Amino acid sequence: MIELTLIQKIAVFALPVIFAITLHEAAHGYVARHFGDMTAAAAGRITANPLKHIDPVGTILVPLAILLTSKLLGGGAILFGWAKPVPVNFGRLRRPKQDMLWVALAGPGMNFAMAVFWALMIHLGQALGSGFASAPLMLMGAAGVLINVILMALNLIPLPPLDGGRVAVSLLPMKQAIQYARLEPYGLFILLGLLFTGLLSLVLWPLISLFIGMVSLVTFSDPARLLALIQIVTA
Repeated sequence: MIELTLIQKIAVFALPVIFAITLHEAAHGYVARHFGDMTAAAAGRITANPLKHIDPVGTILVPLAILLTSKLLGGGAILFGWAKPVPVNFGRLRRPKQDMLWVALAGPGMNFAMAVFWALMIHLGQALGSGFASAPLMLMGAAGVLINVILMALNLIPLPPLDGGRVAVSLLPMKQAIQYARLEPYGLFILLGLLFTGLLSLVLWPLISLFIGMVSLVTFSDPARLLALIQIVTA
């Protein structure tokens, strides 16, 4: 099996990571504007320009550190990161509790759309045959599928302030929703606890496998081929 150097890994993951994180945030702002909240629009955050969304730590340093640690320790780490959160004032939505659902789902939905896009880039790389850009495009496509399904799975965990937590608050009856929303100040600590105990991986990998299967189905991709490429970029 081909083993990528650290520089090659950074090269194939750089664009997919940046756009997976930044377009996820832009999608929240776009849907919030659609439902009446202009906060993100006024802040200039409804844009595909990564410079408007990049968090130096979450978008660059954390993914780089994970890649480096994964390379030194032999792979297997879950690559993730974050951008500057898009400001959303849920009180300004036309129907705050109901519309919160769609604002929250916009980010993971964008990640799924990008995963499909990167899977199609693998098809394009295959179509190029033995051309110069074929292998890099296929590997970047695999990295793009992986990072987007990871972010999709992570954000759908029903824990405030993750998107899945917002979805849960939107769907629960008002009394239970208010009580559940009170978890938000502790959500990050709960997530870190799940990460350090290994429970987060137990939750995420089945979801990641499911979403990779969905991407393969939508794009008529060979799941075995896609998983083989993902194995190369994570080795």
